[in-house]
Amino acid sequence: MNEKSLRDVLSSGPLLFDGAMGTYARTVAGYPAGPVERACLTAPEAVLAIHRAYIRAGCRAIKTNTFAAHIGQATRDEADQAALVKAGAELALRAAGEEAFVFADIGPAPEEEGAFASYAALADLFLSQGVQNFLFETLPTLTGIPEAAARIKEKCPEALILLSFAVNPDGITRAGESLKALAARADKCPCIDGMGLNCVCGAQHMRQLLSTLPPTQKYLSVMPNAGYPRVQDGRIFYESDPEYYAEQLSVCIAAGARIVGGCCGTTPAYIRAAAAHLSPAAPLFAPAAAPQTAGPGEADSLILRKLLRGEKPILVELDPPRSADTASFLSGAVALCRAGADAITVADCPIGRASMDACLLAAKLKREYGLETLPHMTCRDRNINATKALLLGLSMEGVGNVLAVTGDPVAREERDNVKGVFQFNSRVLARLIQTLTEQGTAKPFFVCGALNVNARNFDAELSKARQKEGCGVRAFLTQPLLSRRAVENLRRAREALSAYLFPGLFPIVSYKNARYLQSEVAGMAVDDDILAAYEGLDRAAGEALARQLCRRFAREAWDQADGFYIMTPFQRVGLVTEIISSLKALANERSS
Repeated sequence: MNEKSLRDVLSSGPLLFDGAMGTYARTVAGYPAGPVERACLTAPEAVLAIHRAYIRAGCRAIKTNTFAAHIGQATRDEADQAALVKAGAELALRAAGEEAFVFADIGPAPEEEGAFASYAALADLFLSQGVQNFLFETLPTLTGIPEAAARIKEKCPEALILLSFAVNPDGITRAGESLKALAARADKCPCIDGMGLNCVCGAQHMRQLLSTLPPTQKYLSVMPNAGYPRVQDGRIFYESDPEYYAEQLSVCIAAGARIVGGCCGTTPAYIRAAAAHLSPAAPLFAPAAAPQTAGPGEADSLILRKLLRGEKPILVELDPPRSADTASFLSGAVALCRAGADAITVADCPIGRASMDACLLAAKLKREYGLETLPHMTCRDRNINATKALLLGLSMEGVGNVLAVTGDPVAREERDNVKGVFQFNSRVLARLIQTLTEQGTAKPFFVCGALNVNARNFDAELSKARQKEGCGVRAFLTQPLLSRRAVENLRRAREALSAYLFPGLFPIVSYKNARYLQSEVAGMAVDDDILAAYEGLDRAAGEALARQLCRRFAREAWDQADGFYIMTPFQRVGLVTEIISSLKALANERSS
């Protein structure tokens, strides 16, 4: 593979590296004792087999087996070092063929004094073998690295150079240097193409550390350990689940990583699971966008940044669980974003029945999974003090979006025991959010509101919407388009309002579902011909009709829509992922 194609890959989606040669080799029967790098000379077929195992697992970049090839570590002298690097480079290139890119793997220099000379000697040897990609990994400092990078670029301008720091979960290296300081210095070095993290931490901590880095135009990488080690009978074991590990790598991609792979404990099984998550289309999530696009004083909102770039974001609503078990909700949210959703909107106790707090769930998705979130905030269950406290918490957690809605009334059968608060309405809530920002009490929010395009008196609805705009609402999410009246009212809203519009799409799944929405859910309207079309359909046919109708209404609303808002019925995530794909196809069709 040539250098141009490598840069093309990095510009179009994530690049998956191999795992940890060192720890995996120790589990392979017959692999020689001693430094694993020596096997390049003493057992080349064993090294070749490991490279090929990772490539078969699905990685598209491999590291040479030369991490500790510095003199005094795995090599004795210059001649021995040259022989080992030559063998390591040849084996990696032979294994990679046209299937993977090869990176010269260089670990930290033995001593800070003379670090540049150590790095330069290895770099020269790799260049002489035709290896032009470099990974300086597990670094505790930058000593000697900028000078070595400049030397490589002078000799080979097309070289691609990556740095990877080893820090603890608090962001500190064993040399006592902070990740933020190291990254800031590396970012200023023009000869360094990418930087990131490897070793010491598991994937979740790496994702959290990644979010602390300042914006950069360089490629970001994460190569976590397979969780944290357990020592038994003098041996080290890693017991993280490969599927969980792969999910966490996907979250790292959502947080901005362009290069992912494995460090200690990551066998081909881990890379195979990661490759499955990355296929068939990459990136799984939208790459992190430069926050400057939104302008100074704007909310830190991926939704807003996409709108300002003229894109049509896709928002997907998931109902929160009604118990403390979040497994299904979280896996659904990740699957939806992997399918192309730009943000997960979390309902606030829908239909007035208690469920897990939308703001806490939104903060968890943002903090632990790196997903963009839009929590609903109703005026039904809190007074203004409680609402202000919750907004301050969202600001602390970095959640930059809020949907301000008055909220459904408490269910009739529960009104003897549960009382709605309704101290204020959604317009006052929007104004409160704006005031907190103006006072500097909270970070700016991208404030959204609700627009009922099914309202029979739509003039009154538009009047309220204009008042909401005056209170700081920047976008409206509409009730579902399931009637001709809704489509016509959306056109009227486009003419009357300056805010962004997100038409709602609701995939009705059955005749029973359609009748319930038509008869018992406030703000819903379903045309009679649509209701009739569902009669007698089984589940598969009902879902097929739902996909067809969502595509139809999206097409009719396209010119009025700044984005789309999909509601997930009965947690049928698979159905919604198909609708997301349909919207993506429609976008491609409209742009061609």
